[in-house]
Amino acid sequence: MQPADVNLYLVGFMGTGKSTVGRAVAQKLGFDLLDSDHEIERLQGKTIADIFAQQGEPAFRAMEREFILHGHPAERTVISCGGGLVVQPGMLELLKARGVVVCLHASIETILARTARHRNRPLLEVADPDARVRTLFAQREPIYRQSGTLILTDGRPLNDITAHVMRAWKRDAVDFVRAKA
Repeated sequence: MQPADVNLYLVGFMGTGKSTVGRAVAQKLGFDLLDSDHEIERLQGKTIADIFAQQGEPAFRAMEREFILHGHPAERTVISCGGGLVVQPGMLELLKARGVVVCLHASIETILARTARHRNRPLLEVADPDARVRTLFAQREPIYRQSGTLILTDGRPLNDITAHVMRAWKRDAVDFVRAKA
């Protein structure tokens, strides 16, 4: 495998820009883009909200693991990971064994503003979504901070974020290939 073929996994909390940045990076690299949540919905024939409601969060997390293990190409793919994927035990190690991991990060204020526009998230189907976001963010932030190169997306133009992600990927892809040799 060449560094230019190494997969990129974008992780981070909901509302940090993983889907938007993933699209831009995949286009620039000439890679395929897969969104783990969308792929699971496609394979299951139901929405994430329906999976959560009918089968529960543990079943969904098992589907995420299966997707990372067997549900996507081993090369030349940008994978936008669902917000909770990387916080599951063993998942960060699994991602790092399969490619470069970059974590998109934003302030809680930015995340609250972004998620308020898109409430179709099963974990926010609660009486006080803002409180739920704050609680989840506090629980998950330490894991995100150690998951890979951390790139802030607050108030930055997409092209700046994309360039930063690509620099991190290029650097880390060389190390990834060297470690596999």
